[in-house]
This record gives sequence, structure tokens and C-alpha cells, in this order.
Amino acid sequence: MTAFAPDSLVLNRKLPLWYQVSQSLRASILGRAPEAPLRLPTEEQLAAHYGVSVLTMRQALKELEEEGLISRHRRRGTFIEPGARRGAPRRLLGSIDAIVAQQSGERTTILAHGPTPVPGELAEYFPGAAEVVMYKRLRCDGESGEPTNWAENAVRPDVAARLDVADLERWPMTKVLRDAVGVRISRITDTVEARLADPPTAELLRVPLLSPILHYTGVTYDEAGRVVDVARIRYRGDRFSFSVTVDAE
Repeated sequence: MTAFAPDSLVLNRKLPLWYQVSQSLRASILGRAPEAPLRLPTEEQLAAHYGVSVLTMRQALKELEEEGLISRHRRRGTFIEPGARRGAPRRLLGSIDAIVAQQSGERTTILAHGPTPVPGELAEYFPGAAEVVMYKRLRCDGESGEPTNWAENAVRPDVAARLDVADLERWPMTKVLRDAVGVRISRITDTVEARLADPPTAELLRVPLLSPILHYTGVTYDEAGRVVDVARIRYRGDRFSFSVTVDAE
């Protein structure tokens, strides 16, 4: 393995292996440090790392190449494109690593965090709870500094007590919960809808008031079926699109 070290991955046999590998590798690429090397390990090394065949690895790399994140050169190897941008539609097939990849590769600023009474619109997710810990973050393009989205995460207090806020400046919440806090995530439900920018969103994203935005709600459940986190993310409508692929059985 080269100095570039992709994250590990627990494969879900219900989803295409190439897709899971591509999303995990995508998250590693977009979340890498600026000084990290651009050359990827060989197909064989990556296949061994993820525990898949070289053919599966080749298909995963083809997906990233088509997105413009990597370039492949015969006899020279595979390289991360330093100027690659994240404008391609998000392909959601139910993988947790897809959620991580969706949120990776941007510069994150913590706007505020702390306990707050459970908002009325979230009461159904936290029955009987008096408060949650709210984290508010602004994400900007890593190169231009342009705001792309801002997020509010309502986290169950017992989970938030084990969370290091500094990790949220480096990684998406899903990755922090799974890999740093150790939450065993059983599922995440996603909802994406079109809305109009309210005053806080217009100011943070630098868009006109009442301009179209994409509003994402993600509800994360642990293995006991309890809600761990409710994420509400407002994306600039001119920078993002989402697509869902449904395979017929």
C-alpha cells in the first residue's frame, strides 16, 4: 500500500460490491489531507485492501474515473485529479459509505453546538427526551471557499457526550458516529425535497432570499432501533443534485 491509505469497509452483500467500494474510496479521496499523495495504490493492492476481486475493483475505479475524481494512465498508475470538483449527482443506493462520501471533501466550520430543547418538529424522533445536543456547521468548497451547504445535527445526549467536536471539522457526522464514537449504525433514512431559502440559509449560503435550495433530512438509527442523529442539511440548488438508482429483481 502507498502512503495513501483508504478507509476500511464492512461490505453489505445486499448491495453491489463495486458500488460500495467506489463510495468508500470516494470518501477517502475527498476527505484526504491537502498534502496527501495523489497516486493511488495499484488495483491489486486496493482489491486486497477491500477484500474484493480485481474485476470488482476495476469497476469501482471506472465509476470514479467517469466522475472525474481520478485519471488512469497505462504503466504509470492511477492518480487523484487535484482539481476535481464535486458537482456530479449523488448516487444513493443505500450504503452508509455513500452518505459519508456525499458529505466529504469540503472545509467545515462549526457555527455553534450545545444542548437545546428538542425542537417540536423533531419530537417524534426523540420520544420522552427533554433536550438534544445541536451541532450547526457550514461547509465550503475546499478550493474556492464558496459556501455549498449548512447543516444542523440533533444528536442524542448520551451519544454527544462521547463526541469530540474537533472531529466534525475533519469528518462528516456519519463517519464520526460510526468510526470515532463507535455507534453501530443499522440504517439511515433519507429525504430530499425542494424548498425556498429562508433568511438564515440565504445569508449563510450567499444566495437570494426565497431562491431554490435542496433540503436533506437524514435520520440515523443504532442497532437497537433508537434514533442517534437527525441531520437537516440545506444545499445550494445550483451546486447539487441527487439521483436514486432502483435495480429490478
